[in-house]
Amino acid sequence: MEQFPRDIYTEPEPDPHTLANLGPLTGLAGLWIGTAGHDVSPKEDGPEAEAFIEHAEFQPIDAQTNGPQIFYGLRYHLRIAKPDEVETFHDQVGYWLWEPATGALIQTLSIPRGLTAMATGHAKPGDRSFRLEAVRGGETNGIVANPFLEHAFKTLRYSIEVSIHDDGSWSYELETVLSVRGKPEPFSHTDRNTMRKIGEPTPNPTARAAMASAVG
Repeated sequence: MEQFPRDIYTEPEPDPHTLANLGPLTGLAGLWIGTAGHDVSPKEDGPEAEAFIEHAEFQPIDAQTNGPQIFYGLRYHLRIAKPDEVETFHDQVGYWLWEPATGALIQTLSIPRGLTAMATGHAKPGDRSFRLEAVRGGETNGIVANPFLEHAFKTLRYSIEVSIHDDGSWSYELETVLSVRGKPEPFSHTDRNTMRKIGEPTPNPTARAAMASAVG
C-alpha cells in the first residue's frame, strides 16, 4: 500500500480556525514565561550549569497545504537571558506543526548562530506529552550548521520532550548531543524549563476573518 495518495495536487479546504485543530499542540498556544530554566553547556574546563529566564510566543498560523496534506501549526519565538541580565544569549524562531491525518509532529528551529534543524515525532490528538528528534544526516529530520560549528561543535542529535500539565503550564526537556573538537566523547548539552502562560494567542488571519464575517 502506498503511504501517500496518487493525487498529489488536489488541495482540500482546511478549517479556518487553527486553534481548534492543533491537537496535542493546543496547550502551547499563547505567551509564556519560564523563570526556572537550567542549561548545561560545554566549556574548555568541563560542563557549565547556568540558570536562565525564557520568554516565548506561540501564535497560530493559517493552515498550510502540500497538495492533499494539511498542517495546522504555531509560529514561535523564544528569547532567553540570564537572570538579572538584558542581553539575549539564545534566540530561536520556527514552527510547530501537526498533521491530523497521520499524527505527524514537526518542529523547525533556527538560531542566529548559523544552525537550523527539523525534528519529527508522532502524537494523538489528546496526548499530553510527546517527543521529537532530529539526527545528523537525516533526510526528513536533519540538522545543518555553519562551517565553524561543524568544525568545533558539531551537532549529532537533537531531541525535545514536551509535557503539558493540568494547571495549564508546560515543560520541556531538551538534549543536543555535540561532537566537541578536542574531546574524545560526545557531549550532552541539556536544557529544561517550565513555562507559565502570561497572555492568550491571537487567532490566525482566516479565523479572524471568519469571526468578523459571522458578526457582520
